[in-house]
Amino acid sequence: MAFVRIRRLKILQISSASSFGGGERYVADLTNSLAARGHDVYVAVRPNSPLPRHLQLPAERVLTLPLRNALDVPSAYELERFVRRQRIDVVHAHMARDYSLASYAARRNRGTKFIATRHVLFQLNRLHRHTLARATRVIAVSGAVARELRAQRILRDEQIALIPNGVDVDRFNRACVEKNRGLLVGSIGELRTLKRHDDFIRAAARVASRSPETQFVLAGVDASALGEVRKQLEGLVVDLGLSDRFRFLGWVEDAEKLLCEMDVFVSASETESFGLAIVEAMAAETAVVATATEGAQEVIDDQKTGLLVPIGDVDRIAGAVTELLANPQKRREMAVRAKEVANTRFSLKRMVDEIERIYLTADDAD
Repeated sequence: MAFVRIRRLKILQISSASSFGGGERYVADLTNSLAARGHDVYVAVRPNSPLPRHLQLPAERVLTLPLRNALDVPSAYELERFVRRQRIDVVHAHMARDYSLASYAARRNRGTKFIATRHVLFQLNRLHRHTLARATRVIAVSGAVARELRAQRILRDEQIALIPNGVDVDRFNRACVEKNRGLLVGSIGELRTLKRHDDFIRAAARVASRSPETQFVLAGVDASALGEVRKQLEGLVVDLGLSDRFRFLGWVEDAEKLLCEMDVFVSASETESFGLAIVEAMAAETAVVATATEGAQEVIDDQKTGLLVPIGDVDRIAGAVTELLANPQKRREMAVRAKEVANTRFSLKRMVDEIERIYLTADDAD
């Protein structure tokens, strides 16, 4: 078989994120994978961004700019100069407020492709009809996101590329040696009201009354200005008498190790565009109970690779968790099937292969 050499590209990733969640994990994994394949990758971030510490790049490859909002003209000018100076082939933006800055930087440099990834289900506004008009492709991380983009009619169908999210399954294979000896139920996700961690805590109280040996954990950072979400959740734990059995872990550097320790992972969210933490739990061979968000329904085959329950139904969440804790064989078989799906359908390699192909072969929008 003849060896096909991939053209080395100069790529600029742009993310103005101020916290680290699923979208930022996507940027970090994509960046590191592309760099490992021999591409010259640069990343533009805000000051104090959490992204650089997750990047396997030399410091000079990280460009720090204000990236205040979609109308940040000085940042747009600086990005345009950087793209021209470095002869960047691809500018790839990951947050809606960065799309206009990336579009300007690419438009002013002939031959530079503008790619955007849409990570969420929220609607775009009229400004984006203009800024995304020149996008070579807009990547939807799930079928739900692709359907939402088509429904908004901001983009032409040929601009939308469905590339489901991927996780580094090898990272979980290395981390997961054996489970803990006790029973552990947990969740991972930013402490935001949309994640409905209060429903998880209420369900934990019901599970605790039926399974006295079970412990509970919640990992994630409170992005609110005064930390009020965590305070409310901590108060709920006290009110429900769970103080001795429920731990808040805050930011967890090695989330894969925590997921491997869990017997059941719970996602109680009211909306998920994809559900990256769900797929990571599947990759960790951990049984999953998730509310039936659009994203969860896309990755979980109910009763086979996880259990889906109605959004907001605390009793059903608790019942599903209790069922899995009481039936180790079912829990194990479900977790094994889930890991197989994560390895085959949602690998990071597959995701990066498809994005790299767009970088190399997709035609410009105009």
